[in-house]
Amino acid sequence: MSRLVEFYKSLSYFITVIFLPKIRLILISSIKRLFFLKKLFLLSVKSPARISVYGFISVIFIGTLLLMLPISSKQNSLGFIDALFTATSASCVTGLSVIDVASTLTVFGQIVLLLLIQVGGLGIMTISTLLIMVAGGRANMAEKNIIKDTFSYTGLKPFEILKSVVLLTIFFEILGAIILFIRFLFMMPFSEALYKAIFHSISAFCNAGFSLFNGSLSQFVNDPVVSLTVSVLIIAGGLGFLVVFELKDNFPGKKKRWEKLSIHTKLVLITSIVLILSGTILIMAFEWNNTLKELSFGGKILASIFQSITLRTAGFNTIPIGSLTNQILFVGMIFMIVGASPGSCGGGIKTTTLATLFLLGYNRIKGNMSTSFAYRKIPDESVTKAVNILIISTFIIMTGFVLILMTELKGNPSESRGMFIELMFEVTSAFGTTGLSMGITESLSNMGRIIITTLMFIGRLGPLMIGIAISRGLSNKYEYAEENVMIG
Repeated sequence: MSRLVEFYKSLSYFITVIFLPKIRLILISSIKRLFFLKKLFLLSVKSPARISVYGFISVIFIGTLLLMLPISSKQNSLGFIDALFTATSASCVTGLSVIDVASTLTVFGQIVLLLLIQVGGLGIMTISTLLIMVAGGRANMAEKNIIKDTFSYTGLKPFEILKSVVLLTIFFEILGAIILFIRFLFMMPFSEALYKAIFHSISAFCNAGFSLFNGSLSQFVNDPVVSLTVSVLIIAGGLGFLVVFELKDNFPGKKKRWEKLSIHTKLVLITSIVLILSGTILIMAFEWNNTLKELSFGGKILASIFQSITLRTAGFNTIPIGSLTNQILFVGMIFMIVGASPGSCGGGIKTTTLATLFLLGYNRIKGNMSTSFAYRKIPDESVTKAVNILIISTFIIMTGFVLILMTELKGNPSESRGMFIELMFEVTSAFGTTGLSMGITESLSNMGRIIITTLMFIGRLGPLMIGIAISRGLSNKYEYAEENVMIG
């Protein structure tokens, strides 16, 4: 007995005096090295844009490796191209997939996918900065610029922005999960209902569009609870955090609430409402006797509203996309290119870009040299940026489309021309990070998958940010003599 006591005393002494202090020193040293490497990395890239680009590349690379593990797949492990495509689609909250998530990935693989969606939705730099600040570190100037640039909320300090963003995300995702969980309980066991409710709530709020049901959400086409819950989550995640903050701060019980909103929020709200209403009306008009034919009157309205909302950025569908009329497919491609709003989980050229371009044309027709709205002038720099985004985005989409035509359409052109609109839809869906497909994603060649992967990455980060990241940062310090050019 005395020997046993002595043994325990010796073991206790070894753990408390020798082992734990050494472990503590190792941990402290590792943390210091990580912070040192982080500083070297930030000094080397010198650009907030590059930090965002490298951050997303790192997340996609880690996600690819995790999805390639045998534990992530139910049968054969995913190949590199398929894993890269899936990781990019999740990180860029797109929703396009070359695999069936429910039947191919294990629970571990699905959780990896869900984490990639969450990280991609909030932005890698937002999450990493939050973790550093919670751990006691301080965000540097580059990180602060990224946060302010992303959320355009200069009234709050960076940490307050991050805290509000995370709390807002948690609030909507938990609320959506609770509602979906209650509805799913009538259809499946408790654990399955809870898991699928959480998965679809996060996927909807982050505008990802990944689903664990066959045919996306087509079985809920007549279900107002699921359709409306997912629709609200998509809208909340696609409006942008600044807009949601302003609505929360200005609307409860305050007078002249609309007047107090910023021009940015007004443009986002007006453009979003116009797009949702116009999309609903057009879908009802052209699909009434087509994909909506078998639905009740209320079901037709519900399905039209849902598709109008999801067409711009989310990727869920309750009616078969491949069966839509050509008119709606064309409108859908325009909607996907527009996408969501700045500072949101969605992609595309953004609603404010569309609104600014419309106001530019409207003011020029009226003879105004400046672009104004609601008794405020929109800065020339913002107008120029909107024009640049449209031009660059159009060039990228056209280039991607031509490349994928070269890789996917082979043989006799007259025989393969029937895939023209399907491939165009796929390209715009990838660039707009929407995730809708006419059913050709799984049949793409490896080169075609790489092209779509690249488009998803560019569309999520934005063509301007990537252009700034790869540029050398050189600018002219002088101006040339001016000479007029005839236009039009």
